[in-house]
Amino acid sequence: MSAIEKSGPRIIATAVVPSTPNRHRHHSGHTLTSLTMPLLEIHNLRKIYRTPEGETLTVLDVPEFGLEAEQQLALRGASGTGKTTFLNCIAGILRPDNGRVLLNGIDMAAASEGQRDQLRAQTIGYIFQTFNLLQGYTCLENVLLGMSFGRVADRAFAWELLKRVDLGDRLGYRPSQLSVGQQQRVAVARALANKPKLVLADEPTGNLDSKNTLVAPGLIRELCRENGAALLLVSHDQAVLEQFDH
Repeated sequence: MSAIEKSGPRIIATAVVPSTPNRHRHHSGHTLTSLTMPLLEIHNLRKIYRTPEGETLTVLDVPEFGLEAEQQLALRGASGTGKTTFLNCIAGILRPDNGRVLLNGIDMAAASEGQRDQLRAQTIGYIFQTFNLLQGYTCLENVLLGMSFGRVADRAFAWELLKRVDLGDRLGYRPSQLSVGQQQRVAVARALANKPKLVLADEPTGNLDSKNTLVAPGLIRELCRENGAALLLVSHDQAVLEQFDH
């Protein structure tokens, strides 16, 4: 008997960001036009899980999606619609069952586990909803760990990032000694520690109070702009989504 396929709650993204012409002025006065490859391109992305009853459940179905370098975009979706699965497929943490995930022209879906790990370390910063800070390490050490796989650890840059998120006087504090809002700011600094081209933010305000929920997205966006990183944020919170143009 063939498996029955069901479509569960899922995120559907059909917006395509096309290649945009870059215009350069030649010394002769003529304008030269060249096409720039998007930072992220997704084609026919699909993720399927098998239930204990033997049925297949489609949790992610994204026909086309794209993101330009330094662009900032927010995606809306209720809990259980596949937002985290979508980000994890982009980051190479999960491998999709179908489709292509082109990051800087490299297909994450077809790459080996080692290649995905290397590309993620060099190209992506990830802000998790639960922060995922190491409890036995200080703020500074957590940020330095964000550099450990992608580049040589730079204590001065890690300190600058922590100062930028107003934690320059908390370098030696451990996560348990910080408020939830402060822990989230450490997570933001860590995500930018490897100087990524793309920052993924998974419900970054999900564990914050109402005050920090309004402040945190602006800080994330500002730091991405300052560091030349594109931002893809997913959230179900309308207050967060309203801070984005797209």
